[in-house]
Amino acid sequence: MNAPSPRRWAALALIATAQFIVIMDTSIIGVALPRIQQDLGFSQENLSWVFNAYVVAFGGLLLLGGRLSDLFGARRLFGAGWGILLAGSLVAGIAPEVWVELAGRVIQGAGAALIAPSALTLLMMLFGHDPRELTKAMALYGAAAPAGGTAGVFLGGVITEYLSWPWVFYINIPIAVVALLANKPLMPAAPPQRGSVDVAGALTVTAGLAAAVYAIVRAPEVGWGAAQTWLVLAVAVALLGAFVAIQARRREPLMRLSIFRTPNLAAANLTQLLLGGAWIPMWFFLNLYLQQVLGYSAFPSGAALVPMTVLIMIGMIVVAPRAIGRFGPKTTTVTGLVLLTAGMAWLSLISPDGSFATDVLPAGLVAALGMSLAFIPSLGTAISSARPEEGGLASGIVNTSYQVGSALGLAAMTAVAAANGAAQLGDLPALTGGFSAAFVGAAGIAAAGALLAGLTLRSHQPQPAEPGSATAR
Repeated sequence: MNAPSPRRWAALALIATAQFIVIMDTSIIGVALPRIQQDLGFSQENLSWVFNAYVVAFGGLLLLGGRLSDLFGARRLFGAGWGILLAGSLVAGIAPEVWVELAGRVIQGAGAALIAPSALTLLMMLFGHDPRELTKAMALYGAAAPAGGTAGVFLGGVITEYLSWPWVFYINIPIAVVALLANKPLMPAAPPQRGSVDVAGALTVTAGLAAAVYAIVRAPEVGWGAAQTWLVLAVAVALLGAFVAIQARRREPLMRLSIFRTPNLAAANLTQLLLGGAWIPMWFFLNLYLQQVLGYSAFPSGAALVPMTVLIMIGMIVVAPRAIGRFGPKTTTVTGLVLLTAGMAWLSLISPDGSFATDVLPAGLVAALGMSLAFIPSLGTAISSARPEEGGLASGIVNTSYQVGSALGLAAMTAVAAANGAAQLGDLPALTGGFSAAFVGAAGIAAAGALLAGLTLRSHQPQPAEPGSATAR
């Protein structure tokens, strides 16, 4: 076994930063959405595409990113992803109209799809030699994801209030430059593997996901019974079916279907899918409630979610590893999803004349604690279940599960919110009713996740947590 890299903790800081940024880019646009809508002419129903264009490209290309990471080396793909993210951020920032903005977001998502699986592969290469160090590293890496999602709201508020909305994209550029410069000195090199790239598989899964999200987002406007809705859904099903058929027949598929026979891998990925499907809609509509109903401007809206960010960081780095050590990953995951369900249900009680202190903060903290407990053990279970030589693939699959869940969950809850009045800007009771319905729907997704995790995850005998094992030294 190779000696551990003396720069592994510095490398972990860059890996965690990568995870923070690719998830932050899903949320930093939240506070800026009303300004983007006003300047570029998005409708209320189509505004979610500023989010979904990124997430569909991210989620749809993650499997390809994982495969490329295994074939060409994680360090090389990590650097390429940062370069593409930088280019997409520039395009999204200078966008003069809707289609350019969405194109920039798609390019950003493609870059993130290369960064995320290669980052996880690099983490396993750096810390796989020591289970205790791996637990610490995974906790810090895991904390970066939801922390990036929530912190992005705060940063978006600051930037939108004191600069202008294009800077929510430009902020990526200097970070990407630093990452590109630090990549080769810090990251371990791995010899590339022989194999082919399944382009047809990548195209069909990405197009299928995009069609499914498009159909769900457009359904409230054109009607659930409309021919257009069902035609697009049929196209989505056909494309995703074609993807499965391609994977079953190819000698070197994008995703080896038999990998899901690995104990716990399918269950952990299903948990991640439902976790993303619950958490992202909660963040999206909570931000709209703060601005469009409570009347918060950009900076106060972002600052209002700082307590959630702090609790998530503490929960992921300190609480979750100890809970896993004492109770095992299954119990910790289910408990987290139950708490997330409770927080969502509590948020559904919002009122048009509510306040942050009573309607948002307590419920948001419960949801944040639930997220921090559920995310780490399900992520770790999904990654550790695969064979070492398929680390990139496993990383791509679990990231895909979370991002696809995020996109489909937000699309579905956008439809639910619109059907219950959220499209009526200026009508505070109608807006509140729509947002409340979305929180109820998100609570249902989290509850389904808790039930399925309880039924499908296999238990492991918990090991006592060692004092101080929750944080890196």
